[in-house]
Amino acid sequence: MRDRFSVPVFFVPEMAADAASFSPSPRKPAEVVRDWQRHELPIEVRTFAPATREDLYRAHHTAYVDGVLDLHLDNGFGNKSAQVARSLPYTSGAMLAAAVEAIANGRVAVAPVSGFHHAGFDFGGGYCTFNGLVVTAMALRAQGLADRVGILDLDQHWGNGTQEIKDRLGLSFISHYSAGGANWDSTRSEDFLEQLPKIVERFKRCDVLLYQAGADPHIDDPLGGWLTTAQLQRRDELVFSTARRIGLPVAWNLAGGYQQDERGGIEPVLRIHRNTMRACVESFVDAQADLAASAQS
Repeated sequence: MRDRFSVPVFFVPEMAADAASFSPSPRKPAEVVRDWQRHELPIEVRTFAPATREDLYRAHHTAYVDGVLDLHLDNGFGNKSAQVARSLPYTSGAMLAAAVEAIANGRVAVAPVSGFHHAGFDFGGGYCTFNGLVVTAMALRAQGLADRVGILDLDQHWGNGTQEIKDRLGLSFISHYSAGGANWDSTRSEDFLEQLPKIVERFKRCDVLLYQAGADPHIDDPLGGWLTTAQLQRRDELVFSTARRIGLPVAWNLAGGYQQDERGGIEPVLRIHRNTMRACVESFVDAQADLAASAQS
């Protein structure tokens, strides 16, 4: 009998916003989830509670959190949009809900969100306002759900905000790798893929891996440019298959991606995120079903 597991995806409409920005990240959650459903990928959309101010205070200065949410300080898009402010507790809340679920099911869960890793303790930027990665790690620790948390950031850009909070608060229980700080380029793309399983294995003592599956390293991305479509898909396959092999639960999100099609839509970005979900399904749904069938034969 086939495994009936569907990939849990934590999405509510409140996550999406119009930031009046070049970045499609605030509106991307709804578009990505619709795309996955349209392609009949085995996902289960779930609701969740937004992150509280107390959750955000663990990772950020209270005055910064209150200033952004109360529209006194600029968000990561450089404006004081009420719509963006309303969405922020939901984007971090989705990441936390996905991590809790991944730990519970021992496999995987998804937060279809972006906009985390450039947010530091008391600043935002680069389309990032609150660092949902660190917010999640600290909430898991506070709730007694994880002793060690891994952050594997394979977005195009250096996760400066993540590292700044980690260093400032002395968060030694967080293990952090950001490909954006490792000077990878198109001349070393195959070397990167060869080394990737060993990079994932660095997190084997963690209770959960938070994986930023960025679409912006694509070679045609206006803010990226070193991996092909096939290489990005192979990247995701290696992350998920290695994590499954070492028994490491994964909660992943979308991170960056800025390509547009000829109509001004984001189909090239949707295609990359679709491939990530397919790689996820291959490792955590299809492979598990094959094992179950083999055990019964």
